[in-house]
Amino acid sequence: MKLVEPPSCSSASRIVFIGKNKRGNWVAQEQNGLYGGLFVNRAQAVKYALFENGHHPESIIELSREVELDMSGKFSSSDRIFAAANTRRAA
Repeated sequence: MKLVEPPSCSSASRIVFIGKNKRGNWVAQEQNGLYGGLFVNRAQAVKYALFENGHHPESIIELSREVELDMSGKFSSSDRIFAAANTRRAA
């Protein structure tokens, strides 16, 4: 039997940002820093984001700039504005 960890958010879907960090790793992170991770490729980052956000591809946004994993929950409002202006849907 394979054990699967439940999603971090059981409520409505949340925005998840994905993009590459300065080392070339893929980052997936919920907009408020509730969950996130580092991945070796885009496909795994998207798969994780879909699992965590309840399979809502419309809630995944790929950033066009470098992004670093920040689990402090302090994704700034200026970052959100930049993301809204410089993104494409990931899925």
